[in-house]
Amino acid sequence: MIEWLEKLMCLEEVEDKTALVTGASSGIGFEFAKVLARNKYDLVLVARNRSRLDGIKNDLHQAYGVKVHVIACDLSQVGACGDIYGQVRKKNLDIDILINNAGVGDWGLFVDSNLEKQEQMPGMIDRRQGKILNVSSTAAFQPGPLMSVYFATKAYVLSFSRAIAQELKDTGVSVTCLCPGPTATNFQSLTFPKEIRLTYGRKLPSPQEIAEYGYKVMLRGQGIAIHGILNRLMALNARFFPQWITLRLVHFMQSTEQEKGQYARFL
Repeated sequence: MIEWLEKLMCLEEVEDKTALVTGASSGIGFEFAKVLARNKYDLVLVARNRSRLDGIKNDLHQAYGVKVHVIACDLSQVGACGDIYGQVRKKNLDIDILINNAGVGDWGLFVDSNLEKQEQMPGMIDRRQGKILNVSSTAAFQPGPLMSVYFATKAYVLSFSRAIAQELKDTGVSVTCLCPGPTATNFQSLTFPKEIRLTYGRKLPSPQEIAEYGYKVMLRGQGIAIHGILNRLMALNARFFPQWITLRLVHFMQSTEQEKGQYARFL
């Protein structure tokens, strides 16, 4: 996955700046596309839903006058990244900003989980020039009972981003790892039960808030960006509390009132 993005940055420079956004058909990725278009970036939008991408393309072009290219692709499939590289190369585009946002989640005990769905959770990818923003989560800062694979993949994104940022130090390239907490997106509503303690009764930030925040911190070159004071405190707590306490607390917050009896032994 790294190689195709390295090749992208070897293309000849063009006058207009172009941003590539994965997971661009909805949620935070869609809001990133709007923020970038508003700031006059041409776009390459990647997602699985071609008809949705075509609608977004028309809307953004009409609203902001930017060029929008769409690539219908499932990044969980083997060879998908090479296919994207080939299409970008064919269009003779140079990517100045990369927003790695595509992802998938699942909720429940690992032993009861959907193996195919778990295997579709991709790692993030890198490029050599410009600015990179990898969308992780506050889930990256601790293990996550009931969403074990999802939390682990977000930890991977955070660790990967830190390592690449260090490798690219003094090159003029910045790598930002955006770590939002629960957000009012379709991902949230489709992944979690309604009564999960982590979000029940809370007013969640909108994907637009997260995208605008992420865009600003990316421009500053900030390494790790956690949206919201409560989320920052939770991330810090994971560093200072013993891990057995963190594990039990996360397990409790990830469960619902209906599972109280089932999970009481963990508390």
